[in-house]
Amino acid sequence: MANDNKEVLLSVKNLEITFYNNKKRFRAVKNANFDIYKGETFALVGESGSGKTTIGRAIIRLNPTSDGEILFKGKKINGKISHEEERSIVRNIQMIFQDPAASLNERATIDYCVSEGLYNFHLYKDEAEREAKVDKALESVGLLPEHKSRYPHEFSGGQRQRIGIARAMIMEPEFIIADEPISALDVSIRAQVLNLMNKFKTERGLTYMFIAHDLSVVRYFSDRIAVIHKGRIVEIAPTDILFKYPLHPYTHSLLQAVPMPDPRIEKSKELVIYDESKRDLSGEKPILQEIRPGHFVFANDREMKEYEAKLQEWEKEEN
Repeated sequence: MANDNKEVLLSVKNLEITFYNNKKRFRAVKNANFDIYKGETFALVGESGSGKTTIGRAIIRLNPTSDGEILFKGKKINGKISHEEERSIVRNIQMIFQDPAASLNERATIDYCVSEGLYNFHLYKDEAEREAKVDKALESVGLLPEHKSRYPHEFSGGQRQRIGIARAMIMEPEFIIADEPISALDVSIRAQVLNLMNKFKTERGLTYMFIAHDLSVVRYFSDRIAVIHKGRIVEIAPTDILFKYPLHPYTHSLLQAVPMPDPRIEKSKELVIYDESKRDLSGEKPILQEIRPGHFVFANDREMKEYEAKLQEWEKEEN
């Protein structure tokens, strides 16, 4: 799935994640495959419970994997690895969590919350340098150095999320997993945070995996999008291609769910609900296949022919 012109920073191969509850087995992620290139923003989009956060947490080793491989810079990082390798992952891969309240220690000051990684890896010469780094990190997310002495409960949800971003950025990681980082924010603040993350990406050459349930959010932020449904990736494409030529019926239903600004268009819009049981999957089993360079869709050969015909029809209409 690699593009020869781009460096693959993270690669997920045949990944399976299984949970057990009273001996009941639940496969949360099924045979996931994708590559994330250095310097890009890769979005993983799907509804609640689709397995997108589970994949993100598996990359930073919070969730164990039951099969497959996760490779970071060519090295396997899931399963048993050495203590040094685990520290290297923590240093280079950071996560911005969905719930800013739950991810911050309520009993610790903001100074300590943001500094925790600096303490653990001793990334400062002296106390003055540590304080300067914390001040700079807080200022970079629109907070003030005097906020250091306060506690997380004294801040709003949006401000707590910014503290979470500052805590991740202070480690100077190569790769950031952003798990719905703007879902807790006011609409007026969302654009600011996305612009802030884009600024960090440009200045520091960061790579993002952006987890979201709303396609309209990732449209203006991501380079490529993977659509996930019930633990299975059903379509991967560059952002503009996915919005122009959505092939998988689940991608259609997600696009239809994006609200339109014009109430007349919104009212007349036909709601598309994806029902997997109504798909004819007789014959060979579907797999993730490349239909155009960089555009993958989960389908069997019969469906691939249908999608190919649909693409040709759309391309004819354009010409």
